[in-house]
Amino acid sequence: MCGISGIIYPKLSGSLLRSNITKMTESIRHRGPDDSGVWIDESVGLGLGHRRLSILDLSEFGSQPMCSSSGRYIISFNGEIYNYLDLRKDLEGLNVQFRGSGDTEVLLSSIETWGIENTLDRLVGMFAFAVWDRENRELSLIRDRLGIKPLYWGQFQSLFIFGSEIRALSACSEWTPQIDRDSLASYSRWNYVPSPHSIYKGIFKLEPGTRLTIRPGEEPKIDRYWDLMSFVDKSQVLDISDQGAIENFESILEDSVKIRLASDVPLGAFLSGGIDSSLIVALMQKNSFNPVKTFTIGFEDEEFNEAKFAKGISEQLGTDHTELYVGPKEVLDIIPDLPNIYDEPFADSSQIPTTIISHLTRNYVKVALSGDGGDELLAGYTRYNWAKLIESRFLGLSKELRYFLASTINIAPEWFWEGTAQFVPKLRRIPNIGKRAKRFSSLLRESDANAIYRNQHTHWSDPELIIPNSKEPLGVSFDDKVVRQIPDFIDRMQFMDSVTYLPDDILTKLDRASMSVGLEARVPFLDHRVIEYSWKLPQRMKFRNGINKWITRQILYKYLNKADVDRPKMGFSVPLASWLRGPLRDWAESLLDLKRLRDGGLFNSHEVHTQWNHFIAGGYVNQEALWGTLMFEAWRDSQSSNSS
Repeated sequence: MCGISGIIYPKLSGSLLRSNITKMTESIRHRGPDDSGVWIDESVGLGLGHRRLSILDLSEFGSQPMCSSSGRYIISFNGEIYNYLDLRKDLEGLNVQFRGSGDTEVLLSSIETWGIENTLDRLVGMFAFAVWDRENRELSLIRDRLGIKPLYWGQFQSLFIFGSEIRALSACSEWTPQIDRDSLASYSRWNYVPSPHSIYKGIFKLEPGTRLTIRPGEEPKIDRYWDLMSFVDKSQVLDISDQGAIENFESILEDSVKIRLASDVPLGAFLSGGIDSSLIVALMQKNSFNPVKTFTIGFEDEEFNEAKFAKGISEQLGTDHTELYVGPKEVLDIIPDLPNIYDEPFADSSQIPTTIISHLTRNYVKVALSGDGGDELLAGYTRYNWAKLIESRFLGLSKELRYFLASTINIAPEWFWEGTAQFVPKLRRIPNIGKRAKRFSSLLRESDANAIYRNQHTHWSDPELIIPNSKEPLGVSFDDKVVRQIPDFIDRMQFMDSVTYLPDDILTKLDRASMSVGLEARVPFLDHRVIEYSWKLPQRMKFRNGINKWITRQILYKYLNKADVDRPKMGFSVPLASWLRGPLRDWAESLLDLKRLRDGGLFNSHEVHTQWNHFIAGGYVNQEALWGTLMFEAWRDSQSSNSS
């Protein structure tokens, strides 16, 4: 795992070109603390940079940027190619010679032998890389199918820049960043900036499964080489028995886990105690001679503490387990670092535990497997259940009746629903029932299924009110064409999460948190072969009788007690409300000061300040919306200090 950067600017002299690419590369040193390199071609104004985190082939033969044997191709590569040994064997059968033992050389030789398009079809892995074709004078930027690894780019007349993180682009002296108000409006809704946009004007995220090509002095061209939509077609659904599906899925997932165990450095896993991480660890332990090193963090607040479950699962699986309990002090210590770690405004509050567990894990290993992606893959989010319930049972009712029900639910305070749930067995199993009741009431007011989906992800409900003089870019969740292409609501929610929330939130969070400490995170559920097979499974294999992740539960029953598998889902959440009203209050109030917001000129200062005061008074306010504003303001401060 590494960091890459690059520039094309024919106007620069060789010395300025080298100076810029060196600064761009050095800015992402945390992504690759083990080695660095730059390569320039002054004749076209091209510079490529690389920071290396050595995982495979620790020798100098793994250094980058790397030149192909013929000298035609130069590559700067971030990621892992898990099937590189199979590719190497095929290439050796064609008399290709190798100097080292790593995957970058195999990738480069594959491109030289089969071409970029044919190579992409063969790759199993996570990657974001740049390849310069000296013969055709063409640069290609390529991002993996699911967006596990990041890649940003921008063109400003004859200047073209790219990098693993925005900070690499900001280090280029030839470009001045400007905040994009429209992107900030999107951020206010989602708490991340949706692809292909970024927080800055003219800077874009290369979308998953795409290839950008550019020649000096020309406009870039973007093509899609892999499209999840092509696997959503219901005509491809398998006619298969329960047992056959369970055996096939376990076999494919186990192979995905096994090939991700290859490493020349110590390796472990995140273990939250949930279904996804537990299954990954179970399959790791099945294929390991020694106890797998597992890591978890816990909270002093029992309502949010999954560490006790993770410990029990570790004991059943026989792992070498390490846990760390954190409280407000540890949170206060990590918060000042978050804006720099995440680089672009980002406000999923689970970034806090993800960052802390990455720090803990890096003390022991250099690679960690994660269960991320399982929820999107197999309909695992409890919000799918709620949304499906409303779509199937309430959308047919009149608007007036739905609004009446919503108002009735909303009148009762959270404590009322918490108390009532103790007398209703089905409700008793649902954590945070008071907050969920409030959320449920807001969903009842929505007019269609896609609006229900957006509501579940929305933080500030009117982004253009919160960010005056903005126009929010509307993405896939507003696209009626997707409704026609994917009529089943749960399928559609899975698809929309997989192409938006997964790469822009979940995987961004995992990448920035892990790479901030030089830890490589691997995600077996997001092997494209697992993804493609899961979409061929009938929906009943994922969601059955109100039970989500049905097929993964059946597999996990082989390794764990059934009660541990079927306990209510908690998620990697934090006691954010109590922290904001308690130990984080002074920090938050300094950032949400009315004069400060007004002087910043971006937010509707009166509305934000009003909501903050209502929240502090104990009123029902979306705390994640406030967290989003706080994280943006903290990020804005960090940018000012970095540029001074």
